[in-house]
Amino acid sequence: MFAKRTFSAESVRRRARVGGGAGRGGARVAEGACPRPRLKLRARAAPAPLTHLPELVHMANSERVVLALGGGGLVGRGVVKALLDRGFRVAVISRDASRLEQLKAFVSPSTRDNLITVVGDIGSEEGAEEAKKAVLKAAGKVTDVVSSLGFSWWQGGPPHTQNLKELLWVLEALLLSTFVSWKAFFPLVRDDPNCTYTFITGGAGDKVLMPGTGFLTVGAAGALAFCQVLREEYPEAPCKLNQLKVNTGVAPPERMAPGYLNHLELGEAVAALVERKTDSHKVFCIDTPADLKTFLQ
Repeated sequence: MFAKRTFSAESVRRRARVGGGAGRGGARVAEGACPRPRLKLRARAAPAPLTHLPELVHMANSERVVLALGGGGLVGRGVVKALLDRGFRVAVISRDASRLEQLKAFVSPSTRDNLITVVGDIGSEEGAEEAKKAVLKAAGKVTDVVSSLGFSWWQGGPPHTQNLKELLWVLEALLLSTFVSWKAFFPLVRDDPNCTYTFITGGAGDKVLMPGTGFLTVGAAGALAFCQVLREEYPEAPCKLNQLKVNTGVAPPERMAPGYLNHLELGEAVAALVERKTDSHKVFCIDTPADLKTFLQ
């Protein structure tokens, strides 16, 4: 038989100091120290559902204000002109005041008074918030957003010839600015079924178009993935959230090539999508000029 062992208070303290109470290989606990508490992971609460949604009402185009992000670019100019020609008021933000002046000269003179221009930088969260305040002050509201940010072409060379700065520049132009502007302006339209948010993206994210365009594919693929994330993360958003994916080249009338889209006709397609407000959470692919004509019917 084994004799019953007893321990004095001092022997218990000595065993704790050498780790005897933690078992073989146990962690030592210093005298007077508290054991590290276990982390408790809490599930993030889902946002409360909206108890009241605005009703779908008819708004005349003249009552709607479309924010055209990237409105000073090739695709954006076609979109801005088409929207103005349909009677919308259109707001455009650009860091370059001269680009805004060129845009004013480009649109139809009879619609120029409905064009609202703001000099601002939406490349940072702070800049986007300041630009939002300026747009709301000038226009009073935003009912629709069309995002065609970034550039349509980059051919700087294969990845091993590039540096991190160049990659970050491409990502900022094609992906990061799209995210930052969406974060600032989506809340203005998200909960209203009378509002729209339309992304215009390219097909370069699906494949490397030719040698030396790899970074273009990386940035464009990021934009495509971001649009997919938004559709799946916000499936019940009342706002009409759509994507127009252009899988071919876009050019002005004087520089057209076989298979290319006229940027004015593409602008008409975007304006038609914004105007009708019948579709949501969809991707519309335009592969050829014939697809564009079908889309406009």
